[in-house]
Amino acid sequence: MTANYLVRLFYWLYDKPWHTAARLLFSAAWITIVSSFALSTNSYAGEADTAISAQSPIQLPTLDISDTTYRQTATKSTLPTELTPQSISVTDQSTLQMRDADSVNEALRYSSGVTTELRGGAVTRIDQFTIRGFANYQNSYDGLQLLFNGWNLQPQIDAIAIEQIEVFKGPTSSLYGNMPPGGFVNLIAKKPSLTPYHNLQIGGGSRDLREFSFESRGPVGESDFSYSVVGLGRKQDGQAKTSENERRVFAPSIDWRIGANTLLNFNLYYQKDPSAGIYNTVPAAGSLYRTPHGKLDTDFYAGDANWNTYEREVLLPGFKLHHDFGKGWTFLHQMRFMDADAYQENTYNTGLVSAFMPLLPGADRTLLRRAYLTDETAEGLTIDNQLAGRVDIGGVEHNLLFGIDYLELDSDIKYEDASTLPIDLYAANNYLINPATLDFAASGLSSDFNIDTEQTGFYLQDQIKIGRWIFIASGRYDEYESQETGVKYGFPATSEVDQEQFSGRVGILYAFGNGWAPYLNFAESFEPMPGSDRNGNTFDPATAEQWEVGVKYASADNTNQLSLAAFEITKENDLTRDPNGGPLDLIQTGETRSRGIELESRWLPTDSLLLMFNYTWLDVEVTEDTTGLEGKTPVWVADQTASLWANYTFFDGPLAGLSAGAGARFVGETQLDALNTAELPSYTLFDLGLTYELGRRFNELQGMSVSLTATNLTDKRYVSCFDSNNCWFGAERVVEAGIELEF
Repeated sequence: MTANYLVRLFYWLYDKPWHTAARLLFSAAWITIVSSFALSTNSYAGEADTAISAQSPIQLPTLDISDTTYRQTATKSTLPTELTPQSISVTDQSTLQMRDADSVNEALRYSSGVTTELRGGAVTRIDQFTIRGFANYQNSYDGLQLLFNGWNLQPQIDAIAIEQIEVFKGPTSSLYGNMPPGGFVNLIAKKPSLTPYHNLQIGGGSRDLREFSFESRGPVGESDFSYSVVGLGRKQDGQAKTSENERRVFAPSIDWRIGANTLLNFNLYYQKDPSAGIYNTVPAAGSLYRTPHGKLDTDFYAGDANWNTYEREVLLPGFKLHHDFGKGWTFLHQMRFMDADAYQENTYNTGLVSAFMPLLPGADRTLLRRAYLTDETAEGLTIDNQLAGRVDIGGVEHNLLFGIDYLELDSDIKYEDASTLPIDLYAANNYLINPATLDFAASGLSSDFNIDTEQTGFYLQDQIKIGRWIFIASGRYDEYESQETGVKYGFPATSEVDQEQFSGRVGILYAFGNGWAPYLNFAESFEPMPGSDRNGNTFDPATAEQWEVGVKYASADNTNQLSLAAFEITKENDLTRDPNGGPLDLIQTGETRSRGIELESRWLPTDSLLLMFNYTWLDVEVTEDTTGLEGKTPVWVADQTASLWANYTFFDGPLAGLSAGAGARFVGETQLDALNTAELPSYTLFDLGLTYELGRRFNELQGMSVSLTATNLTDKRYVSCFDSNNCWFGAERVVEAGIELEF
């Protein structure tokens, strides 16, 4: 199996349309990989004790996360991001605290290449964003995918349980399988520690916020156990009228060191959301555009308080086993089970009455609505097995990774839909619906079906180090199956996918002695496509390819960092309408191209001042299509984004103990709809974060601090849209204050 896999990987690399010199280079590299694997027993015996640093003058920066089960997202290894030939953005714990981010959406506001909060500020139940112009719903938690049923049920990890956020940019299928081409987000969980730490926080703020959280970690007596536990209770009125958000989180984790070389970790994440705000939309008329009746307030709600529920409960138990065989070889096994359910009552709008009967009095202020409910359950399992080791042959260092992963998801979904009363946008009554009068049977849209998904992946990677040169090559073979059974929208559910795909990546980086490292990479991704064309031919997976060139910089102490990347991603095999078939017939001729430049920087000009600046330029275009979209830019893609954050800490004088931060976020123009009939204007938002350590002034208050944060400080009005019927208001100004005790 392994030999066959290596041969397939070699031929995939060789068959790519590169120049002859590049082919020879990578062919030689992979011949070396196969040889080193075959000779690893004999070769390694004489070179096992030679450390990486002894082979080359490169000094690798140390990672802040020291847990032996941690793997960097872009390589599933401990190779630092500064020496990885592909873009990856990291938001560490200090930055999360600095901005008091409560969600992943909020944490990514200052990341390059990411357009976040696509459904505005009132929708908080999902973390949805585009990366390099492509929408992403498939986040990971500690390297294992957070399973999503494609409807309304997906775990949403709260920031209280997150140590670090890593955004892996560009195609990632060579390590992770089915993924969108723009990249994905990996949330690194907080871990047990042998160093005792305890934290209590109480907070309050805008919209009657009430929040309490705790965190504790440390050794368990004199035993071989250490632990971590975090908890949260939060309740707040939603931005939209009559709505509210409530959440409870409990996430314990235990490390058991079974001897000097083996670590067993048990972890659990539990979250209950009794209420998670709203999910519906408002029309562009009144939100984006002024009408004869004026503009809607940013807290406007087009739904109904009597029919607005979203309850979610998620349980994620798992474990990790890490064993060090010695001589540079380790094994990591990770497993997580998911048991989740969500119940939703909601409305959606079908347009203004004026679109159908323009002469009817009040037609331009009356919004048609339908009521619906979803009742969803999901059970799933994710497993990842990694064998990693180092082999040195003739002064060439190979860091090998062999992996097998598996996931399955079994989700049941019930859906009901009914007509209901319209709402007057400018004299809104949010208590019109009587649930007892909703006639779901009349719609013919009742659904009760099951989604069963499985993915198995086999992957291999080699990081080759020759002096200051670092090469990386990885490949993965996936088997993906998905089936829907039951009744969907009144008809038998017949969707079925059974596809296989091979994905690869190669990259090269040169690390100068002064901290600069230019690099080049090529990477592939795939996404399964259900269905078949009018001739009965099943669809192939949609695939994407990326070329990326860039440069990274890290100072000797790793405090000053910079990365600059230019890329082009081409996604092929998108589904589009068959011009020679019926209105529902599809063919695979769609293509989308994304080009861009990203800049990220983090500098410490002085011991007190921290500066972070990010900039992104994107050009995303549908390059092939049969429905009139060719030449258009997809929605939710900002042509430019930029952000600046400055933080100053006072160590001396009367302000000693004060840390003051301020930021600005610019989001450029986006499209109103897929046909690009209008553009949404750009906007700039300002944020503020202040923290004061009371113990610096009062000895009896050691470990205590107070904080104040404000987002969208000027209360700027802005809007995001999917089309003219479906828009969302951006987040209003939010001010929060808290008191924290560390001991």
